[in-house]
Amino acid sequence: MSVATPYFDELFAGNDDPWAFRQRWYEQRKRALTLAMLTRPRYASIFEPGCANGELSFELAPRCDRLLCCDTAQAAVSLAQARLQGFSHATVQQSRLPEQWPSETFELIVLSELCYYLDPKDFDELIDRALASLTPDGQILACHWRPVIEGCPQTAEQVHARLGQRLGMPHLAQHHESDFLLDLWSRDGTTVATLEGLR
Repeated sequence: MSVATPYFDELFAGNDDPWAFRQRWYEQRKRALTLAMLTRPRYASIFEPGCANGELSFELAPRCDRLLCCDTAQAAVSLAQARLQGFSHATVQQSRLPEQWPSETFELIVLSELCYYLDPKDFDELIDRALASLTPDGQILACHWRPVIEGCPQTAEQVHARLGQRLGMPHLAQHHESDFLLDLWSRDGTTVATLEGLR
């Protein structure tokens, strides 16, 4: 069974940064690596499900023309809205995924620290919905903590292996270390050097 919304509501009860995204160097470094993994300087549209308090969202906003973020916890949505207040092209909404997946299309979908909270059935549905909403040249970036999280139906290894199997897209970049997995898939498979005419 996927982790239910009350679990996340409890995490944010009286705590505006339950994972210490702002304080921990680990989180700051991981965000920098996540952004560095992106092969394009700017995207037309980005979707970040499970945005929590909006720390990564704040870094993604300058890299796109339209940013949609969502979270299942209302407190997280309010915090992310406040964090993104200076970006008129950014929207944050409360959604429970995969069933409330948005109807828009996206050039980049960022699955950061989200998918191991879903059971295999819900995760497969999320992958299907992500693929259906991806542009012809779209990309999916995934980043997940490797140590086992108590109560989570899946591990980072299971999540990234399943993405590799189900996406059917070129695997453009990866950064794996003992703490987390970071992978980027792209429908067109174009590298940075190719984009800049170097190949």
